[in-house]
Amino acid sequence: MHVQDSRWTSASAIAPVGAGAGTLSAAAAGGRGDGPRRAPLRVDAQRNLEHVLRAAREVFGELGYGAPMEDVARRARVGVGTVYRRFPSKDVLVRRIAEEETSRLTDQARAALGQEDEPWSALSRFLRTSVASGAGRLLPPQVLRVGVAEEGRDDARVPQQRIQPGAGELRLVPDQAAVAPVDPVAAGTAALLDVVGQLVERARAAGELRADVSVSDVLLVIATAAPSLPDAAQQAAASARLLDILLEGLRSRARE
Repeated sequence: MHVQDSRWTSASAIAPVGAGAGTLSAAAAGGRGDGPRRAPLRVDAQRNLEHVLRAAREVFGELGYGAPMEDVARRARVGVGTVYRRFPSKDVLVRRIAEEETSRLTDQARAALGQEDEPWSALSRFLRTSVASGAGRLLPPQVLRVGVAEEGRDDARVPQQRIQPGAGELRLVPDQAAVAPVDPVAAGTAALLDVVGQLVERARAAGELRADVSVSDVLLVIATAAPSLPDAAQQAAASARLLDILLEGLRSRARE
């Protein structure tokens, strides 16, 4: 798992979905009165956008968000100029991918919460589904930023986890520049933390989850239990094995 933090642009820099295709085709056909060619150009632009997004998910999932835009263009089999026409900076593309993956994880957590009556079954189902989907490799950097905070501070976004007596607390540290209400990534992150927090609290209250396990631990499990290996079958087997071990570590000894 390789996650590299970077300066993210403001949410206003993200072009709305669908705007690129129309703008691109209109610019290409503008001034020529070539009406019949406009629809094919829009289709091509939409197809290129889909290729770029799929390539970005693959490249960032394998190499982290520090991977260059040239790698994304190469994987999408388009020119790097095509990528930049739709996403004027790498930050914009990173935010788009992070927003989509955070939304996907949130949907998976809500499905587990609503369809499983047993608290542990709900939590383990969410973990297995999210790890199998590979979404953990694409969580936004501010969700996975873990630091040691000062004693007594209460501004953590998730429950605290003690490392060892006197050594501070392990907690997720939000990026203060990325928590504005208008930021879709921050809003999605808040929704994800909320629903995963419900899964964690239910399992803890039922005595199935270790008392010291926090939301941050669960998200780190999702991120680390989805290794990127060249062989798909090998990757699936490694993920399943690693997740089994991590799940056993999360469970309360009191249940035995």
